[in-house]
Amino acid sequence: MTTNRLFSRFKSTSFAKGALVMSVIAAMAGCEQKNDQAPAGGMPPAAVAIMEMQTRSVPFSIELPATLSGAKEVEVRAQVSGILQTRNFSEGDKVTAGQSLFSLDAKTYAVEVDQSKAALNAANTRLEQAQREVKRLKPLRAKNSVSQRELDNAISTLDISIADVKSAEARLDQAQLRLDYSKVTSPVNGIAGRELVSEGTYVSGPEVLLTQLTQIDPIRVRFGLSEREQLEMRNDAASGALTLPEGGHWKTKIKLFDGSFHPQEGEVNFSDIRINSLTGTSELQAIVPNSDFSLRPGQFVRVVLEGAIRENAYVVPQRAVLDNGLGKFVYVMAKNEQGMDVALPAPVVVGEWVQEQQGDTITNGWIIRSGLKTGDKVIVDGMARIFFPGMPVRLVDAAQAAQ
Repeated sequence: MTTNRLFSRFKSTSFAKGALVMSVIAAMAGCEQKNDQAPAGGMPPAAVAIMEMQTRSVPFSIELPATLSGAKEVEVRAQVSGILQTRNFSEGDKVTAGQSLFSLDAKTYAVEVDQSKAALNAANTRLEQAQREVKRLKPLRAKNSVSQRELDNAISTLDISIADVKSAEARLDQAQLRLDYSKVTSPVNGIAGRELVSEGTYVSGPEVLLTQLTQIDPIRVRFGLSEREQLEMRNDAASGALTLPEGGHWKTKIKLFDGSFHPQEGEVNFSDIRINSLTGTSELQAIVPNSDFSLRPGQFVRVVLEGAIRENAYVVPQRAVLDNGLGKFVYVMAKNEQGMDVALPAPVVVGEWVQEQQGDTITNGWIIRSGLKTGDKVIVDGMARIFFPGMPVRLVDAAQAAQ
């Protein structure tokens, strides 16, 4: 980029006001310098390091406030009536699916099972008798020793006996089921709530709530995404500047209040199409494994959504982006009309922050959405020694410029 192009862009913005003041100060300072110790501007060139702009693909992430809730909130109720004999868990403890929670008095249901078994045995005996009778009459009918009516009656009795056996089996299954229901078990893995009915109380059936369970492995993460952010992402995706996760299944990380991350990652599994008219956001939900039960319902956290890629992006270190109160800008090294390297401001529009790891070092950078082009030499170190736009600079390595 030539000096004239940079200067015309600089001049067309409100940066020119600040630059005029700085130029006057620099000129006054230059009068006090000896001509043989400084260039024409009156000050020695500032030592700077640069980064030449090239587009690249970088990960795109979003960080939002979120709340946690149990994957399932379960009400535990008895399906049969009876006296509550024992509670088989400790309030607030972990329970597993199938674990016994309460025991009702089961004597009555055990008697029903015995009665049903006896009725089934009787039905099976009548069935065997009917089978023998049909077997006996068929050869006699073939010899016309008995009438067809007698054989038909025997076959009908056999069919009725088969139905009686099936009915007795169903009554036994029902009695066994009622006996099994006298032991109230946990339907899910989770955390048990407090006991709502004490031992010795008569429980009339499902209308009586015994306790509540909360399944927290996995746990649900609920958060809102603003309409403005969604529109920006859709527009960027349509223009090819952003590649979104397939099907909207963002990878999800939970950031705790102390800045640490929950060790397990989840995935967005629901996005509400409706916009909340009060908040201007739509609700999203992610499911995150929580095998150590360290996350609890009602907890406030921050959720980091990952999996999108920002395409053809310019990234500059965070320290290189300055703000003069009128907008953000960077310094770009260019040649002036005398062929000298100078620093000129370039107004920029920034996007989101990105974090990149180089060895053991994590650096923060800005996505530059507009204001730069490929080949621009952005000054990333030594900006503190640039006292006015157009000040001469000299190129050194990053370590020297940072000293």
